[in-house]
Amino acid sequence: MTTVRLATRGSAQAVTQANLVAEQFATAGIDTRLVLVETHGDRTQATNVPLHTIGGQGVFVKEVQAAVLDGRADVAVHSAKDLPTETDPRLVIGAFTERRDAADALVGRSIADLGAGATVATGSVRRRAQLGRARPDLEFVELRGNIHTRLERIPPQGSIVMAVAALQVLDLTQRIAQRLDPSEFVPAVGQGCVALECGIGDRDIRNALGEVDDDETRYEIEI
Repeated sequence: MTTVRLATRGSAQAVTQANLVAEQFATAGIDTRLVLVETHGDRTQATNVPLHTIGGQGVFVKEVQAAVLDGRADVAVHSAKDLPTETDPRLVIGAFTERRDAADALVGRSIADLGAGATVATGSVRRRAQLGRARPDLEFVELRGNIHTRLERIPPQGSIVMAVAALQVLDLTQRIAQRLDPSEFVPAVGQGCVALECGIGDRDIRNALGEVDDDETRYEIEI
């Protein structure tokens, strides 16, 4: 097989994830190279515009998918949680990589250490709803940007919410103040996993993706 082209966002987390996928392919004897793609979600990172107002789920994936559909790449590499439930019918998820910790975490202060009326920054409606149920006194503000930018924007005496897996990928788990129990703070579908899409009729690439597909993770996420 010729070199498999992996389309990915250009953020540090996305590139690191794609390089880890490339290592898995290399173990299977398959050469790869990265194709970096800028998405609509990336272009609006600095604006603090809430994600749900600019398209919500899918704003970080459509241009990466387009790279496969127009022939610039063979595989689209996504954080599985960014994928909408219904995706382009011309594509298929050929692999889910082994899942990391699926939980969310507070960075800054733990729930118990947040004072009355403390500020928590997150761009997720889901995270706000769940934290607000546990602590109705909390104040929430918008949070956008790459991981390092977010870590610089922890409110004074407050916290930000991040996926544990994102911090694992960049070796930043020492920043976690509290891992949020998934039985109370339900994470996004597919959180902690990388999804690999290819053209539905591309049998050679689908066979290659079978080399890195994790059966247990696929079972969990498809449910």
